[in-house]
Amino acid sequence: MREDAAAAGGVRRRVGMAATHLVLIAGAVVMVGPFAWELLTSLKTFSETTHVPLTFLPHHWQWSNYSRVFHVLPFGRMFLNTVIMTLGRTVGQVVFCSLAAYAFARMRFRGNNLLFGLFLSVLMVPSQLFLIPQYVIVQKLGWVNTLPGLIVPGMFSAFGTFLLRQFFLSLPRDIEEAARLDGANPFQIFWRIALPLARPGLLALTILTVLWSWNDLMYPLVVTTDSAKMPLSAGLATLQGEHYTDYSLLMAGSLLATVPMIAAFIILQRHFIRGIAFTGSKG
Repeated sequence: MREDAAAAGGVRRRVGMAATHLVLIAGAVVMVGPFAWELLTSLKTFSETTHVPLTFLPHHWQWSNYSRVFHVLPFGRMFLNTVIMTLGRTVGQVVFCSLAAYAFARMRFRGNNLLFGLFLSVLMVPSQLFLIPQYVIVQKLGWVNTLPGLIVPGMFSAFGTFLLRQFFLSLPRDIEEAARLDGANPFQIFWRIALPLARPGLLALTILTVLWSWNDLMYPLVVTTDSAKMPLSAGLATLQGEHYTDYSLLMAGSLLATVPMIAAFIILQRHFIRGIAFTGSKG
């Protein structure tokens, strides 16, 4: 009887494992499918992209579509604009959000919780509602079609403050008390103790900010009209016309713009997952 029960249990485990692998394979196909279609479309001719019924594989592989991107758009300049914008926003978020998060997590002052609640209330408002006020401010500062106009409004976020606050709350107070007894001031405790211990949170915020900044589309479209000042997201959007869109060219440019983020995520995914998982360990 025990042998039969063990055999039945083994069969159930194998069936369960097989079902789990089938679900994971299906999920992988769903996730990878759009990227595969993007790659295949970027290598087709225009007639093949609009052919009915759809053609999955190109009849003639058009590798020249990738070189055409650099002739149609100032791709190199847009890429540089995107890198500068992403770096500026990321550095700003790490600096300002970490300072604000540490103040909310460790410093006690009147209205602490109320002010933090007001910060979080920003997350409940759709970001599109801020476009007009942000544009008016940027226009009055003379930052339309400039890199500061793209960078400065994205250098702080309520989400980044909340994310890092969770890390600072999880740090043991004994270490800070010992440093305070040794004569360290609040900024020294923050710089020398809290920040190094919150490295997973900083990495998570860095990755999230890089991905968000690199893919940001709506705001750059509003504050930039000069193609030489646009990031890649806004520049690629100009390839989509009202009556005519060269989908092979659009997909080639999109793939070139996507590759750096895919590579960065693959390299840093372990830190990203660990940082997000640790965020919810203490509220």
